[in-house]
Amino acid sequence: MELQAKKGNTLRLLLLSLLVPALNAAIHGLFFFLFRDAGLHPILNAIVAVIWGAFGIYFIYYSMNWVVEQYPDQWKRRVLPFIFIGPAVLLLGWLLVFPTIRTLYLSFFDSNSANFVGLANYAAVFTDRLLVMALRNNLLWVFFGTLACVSLGLLIAILADRSSFEKLAKGLIFMPMAISFVAAGVIWKFIYYYQPGHEQIGLLNAIVVSLGGEAQAWLSMIRPWNNLFLIAILIWMQTGFAMVIFSAAIKSIPESILEAARMDGAGEIRIFFSIMIPYISGTLLSVTTTIIVFTLKIFDVVMIMTGGQYETDVVATQFYRQLFMFQNTGYGSTLAIVLLIAVIPVIIINLRQFRREGGF
Repeated sequence: MELQAKKGNTLRLLLLSLLVPALNAAIHGLFFFLFRDAGLHPILNAIVAVIWGAFGIYFIYYSMNWVVEQYPDQWKRRVLPFIFIGPAVLLLGWLLVFPTIRTLYLSFFDSNSANFVGLANYAAVFTDRLLVMALRNNLLWVFFGTLACVSLGLLIAILADRSSFEKLAKGLIFMPMAISFVAAGVIWKFIYYYQPGHEQIGLLNAIVVSLGGEAQAWLSMIRPWNNLFLIAILIWMQTGFAMVIFSAAIKSIPESILEAARMDGAGEIRIFFSIMIPYISGTLLSVTTTIIVFTLKIFDVVMIMTGGQYETDVVATQFYRQLFMFQNTGYGSTLAIVLLIAVIPVIIINLRQFRREGGF
């Protein structure tokens, strides 16, 4: 009798586990098709979609949680986390993993995705002059952009921490973070603007001319070092981010350690390198890797400022041009995979650091 009861309970749980998800899928599928074909006013349709989305998600989680609550305790503890995390993992898989696999697959085909070409696209990325130039420019962004943002952010965090105008200074330096890269590109395009003649509307050229110099086409001169004028925009925007993170890390250093070092005769420079840097090394690594990832994916500034002209192309702009302008799916997919491969080691370093600090 006891064995039959266990079998009956197992069968009931199995049926519930299959029936409840199926009912959820059927009910919400029916709602979807009804509202899709209802021809409601767009505003009413949006209101219904929001209400249905909120209550629908609540109902799905509530019903699935109810099913798991019927399980024995040992299974309940194992299954319950998957109920709440599982949908997010599936959604991320659908939005991230599946497109990545498809992009990798397309990178082995020609421009029309009709003929298999193997590693030919990857060979072209590292031999084609334009693509090699884009890789070189990305390296300039990674090195100079990251170095300047991290160095200036750390320096300003230390100096502002000792200033009586700390909040005002940090607020002004952090302010560019509130601006999108597109808006920043438009602002700096006016700063660098050049026109022949004595009258200049570009701020930088106006200053140069007023001091007796000649106006310059800053974004097209001294190639490839003209990329530094674009990197300056990244520094202007991201230094505030680095400063805020470093400032929080520096404030967490126990004051007693710093005072003990000063009483032992250590100078501020030695305190900086021997105490502050080791203490905030985890934060330093996290900020550095975050900005590296940012520079590897840079797109907006280059597209707004130069459109990739004057040898300022980066991998992301070449990807956009190859895929959407030239309709070269093979090259475009290959460049996307190259960017992914470049970002993966940086992400792994970040994850290891988080694990070392007990983040997960």
